Amino acid sequence: MREKPNMMTLYPESDWMRWLFKAPILSWRLGLGPLVGKVAMILTTTGRKTGLPRHTMVECHTINGKKYAPCAYGEKADYYQNLLVDPRVTVQTADGTQSMIASRVTDDEELTFFFQHGMDYVPGMLTWYLESLGIVPSVEEVLANKEKIYWLRFDPTEELTPPGLEVDLAWLWPLALILVLLAWCSERRQNKK
Repeated sequence: MREKPNMMTLYPESDWMRWLFKAPILSWRLGLGPLVGKVAMILTTTGRKTGLPRHTMVECHTINGKKYAPCAYGEKADYYQNLLVDPRVTVQTADGTQSMIASRVTDDEELTFFFQHGMDYVPGMLTWYLESLGIVPSVEEVLANKEKIYWLRFDPTEELTPPGLEVDLAWLWPLALILVLLAWCSERRQNKK
């Protein structure tokens, strides 16, 4: 029987895989934030080596008014390493842009609550994630193996956080529309001849 892949074996090591994982950020830059921001967030951290803003799109769950995100690759993820140095982040969702402090969920009650929420809303993904870590999807197993699980909570702050991702490519939509209209008009002219 084939062994299930572990989350760490799927970590994007090559340049093209890293580009593929960063590609969803393009949707935000194109102005599609209100759509993608319902299920994902742009998380802006401060680079631990450069001090520059670093943008990552991650899964987002809003539970009882608080924002949570699983960190599938745990401490191997670049953005998690950035959070260890500076937990001040900017979070962008369909709700808008917020300054937040990120912290790892370690409290048993909160882990239980997040697990139950995940099993209600994304049971397939949560089961796959836990099983990839060698954890049977149950509250007892999650609590017994919480050192392997990286779920993050984001709390509002008044502190200065890195600048969020700009919608700097929305101008491409009108340009694309103009090009489509020009191609359509050109084709109509060709068909009339």
